[in-house]
Amino acid sequence: MKEDHFRDPDAPRANRLWPVVQVAVRTDEGLLLIERADDGYWALPGGLVDVGETFAHAAVREAREETGYEVEVTGLVGLYSDPEHVTSYDDGTVSQECSMVFRARVVGGVKAVSDESTQVRFVKAEEIENLRMHPSMRLRVEHALGPGGEPYLG
Repeated sequence: MKEDHFRDPDAPRANRLWPVVQVAVRTDEGLLLIERADDGYWALPGGLVDVGETFAHAAVREAREETGYEVEVTGLVGLYSDPEHVTSYDDGTVSQECSMVFRARVVGGVKAVSDESTQVRFVKAEEIENLRMHPSMRLRVEHALGPGGEPYLG
């Protein structure tokens, strides 16, 4: 079991950084999002970087695993390392946010859910505000929907 703490003064102190990637794919249909199987929140597809892979390779792998789509990384949305966002686990691990969000485009594959996603869909920008989403993910989505330019560094 895990619990997210965001700007919570009673949150446990982080004792670990886990590198995580997310992928922002925009098309005319909208932004590619998944409904997470573990907590029901909507999110950009992504997950942990494995030992021996680059951040970009992890982004491609995670997108394929969670959505069925093959993607190609095209840029960087931003870096997210807010020490006021931690996730605690039953085993005592408390990890500080440490995420890299990439821009990408679909180059193949077929939409599919996984054991980590219950829904996969492209969502129009005006529909996103109504989705159940963690505040830290909502910030990433807002940046992904922005005009681009310099990546967010926070």
